[in-house]
Amino acid sequence: MPTTAQEIYIQVVHTLSPTERLRLATLILNELSQHNVAVVEQSDTWSEEDCFDVTTFSLQYAATLFPESEEMDE
Repeated sequence: MPTTAQEIYIQVVHTLSPTERLRLATLILNELSQHNVAVVEQSDTWSEEDCFDVTTFSLQYAATLFPESEEMDE
C-alpha cells in the first residue's frame, strides 16, 4: 500500500484520466478550503523588502535587454 504522496500519485493518480485527476484535485482543494487549513507557512511568504529586491533586479535586467540606445518601433 502506498504511504507517501509521491507513491500515491505514481500508483493511483497517474493512472486516472485527466478529467478524473481534475475532479480529484477539486475534491482535495474544496476539502482543504472548508477546513481553513493553513498550507502556506509564514516563512514562505515574501516580505516588502523581498518584493522591492525582485522588482529592482527585474528592472535592471530589463534595462540590459532593452538599452535606451535602441529605437523602439511604434
